[in-house]
Amino acid sequence: MYYQIFKEFILTLKNKFLCCILAACFALALPFAVAGCKSDKSVIKINEVTHSVFYAPLYLADALGYFEDEGFEIELTNGGGADKTMAAVLSGGADVGFCGPEAVIYTFLGGSEDQPKVFGQLTKRDGSFLVGRNKEDNFDWKTLGGKNVLAGRPGGVPFMTFGYLMNNLGVSPNYITEVSFDSMTAAFEGGIGDYCTMFEPVASEYQAAGKGYIVGAVGAEAGEIPYTCFMAKSSYINKNGDKIEGLLRAITKATKYLNETDVKQVAEKLKGYFAGTSVESIEKSLESYKSIDAWVDNMAMKESSFTRLQDVIELAGELSKRVAFSDIVLTETAQKVYNEIYA
Repeated sequence: MYYQIFKEFILTLKNKFLCCILAACFALALPFAVAGCKSDKSVIKINEVTHSVFYAPLYLADALGYFEDEGFEIELTNGGGADKTMAAVLSGGADVGFCGPEAVIYTFLGGSEDQPKVFGQLTKRDGSFLVGRNKEDNFDWKTLGGKNVLAGRPGGVPFMTFGYLMNNLGVSPNYITEVSFDSMTAAFEGGIGDYCTMFEPVASEYQAAGKGYIVGAVGAEAGEIPYTCFMAKSSYINKNGDKIEGLLRAITKATKYLNETDVKQVAEKLKGYFAGTSVESIEKSLESYKSIDAWVDNMAMKESSFTRLQDVIELAGELSKRVAFSDIVLTETAQKVYNEIYA
């Protein structure tokens, strides 16, 4: 099971020599260019699970100068999967991880000397779109029975949320699980699978290029779940409370801006964060995510949402035992920030 594999990985990671190697590798990773970097400011190194318009508030906070207002800048790296993002956090290659909270649950169950904790939630639905090889104007999710589907890696929230949806519909696709999360689109383009889940703007760009067709939004069908969150080791949170609060404040303000501003204007702000992607595609992606109500206003995770997440993981057979909400989730600072901004 994925949990057992992850547990073994965590135990191995405790070897100091391996930790040094991982830290060096992530230090050499090419960071995503952010606007207006200044060497005299402090930095928060964030490793994101993937790069997508789904995470627009994170990039907007930077574009609008909200991080600068808080006295720091961000340095982004792309993990290409929640397991890799968590590895970056544990090794010290990243200060903050941005991925599905399942990674924190697995780490807690595997045992950690410096337990990472979730301190803020950003998205509340699956952000992927199902892409097929043919145009299907009246697509029915129940037709996926027996089809070959690329839906993520076992143990990851994308894969488990998709499985949760299929289970609720009584449908059994053939899942292709040997392809890594960040290689799925390339594999699909290479002829593997009948359908593939993709995030925006990749899905819209793929369709615009005539390579496939978006047939449905997974998040609209699967319902609410704490999908993508910010996390850090307990030691970092304890030593950098001001940065954690500043990060939450900047992103909460950016989400408010996003919800209140025309998508054309927002797309212009984001274009520098998606090289090679047209403003029109970014705009369409924003509209898609707004239509499924993708983002939370209050970044303090609800215990009821956490319970549903564990229901999903348990259904997937990846949860050896339940974890208490208070063991891995912090809400006080996020709630404080929300009260300030929406007062």
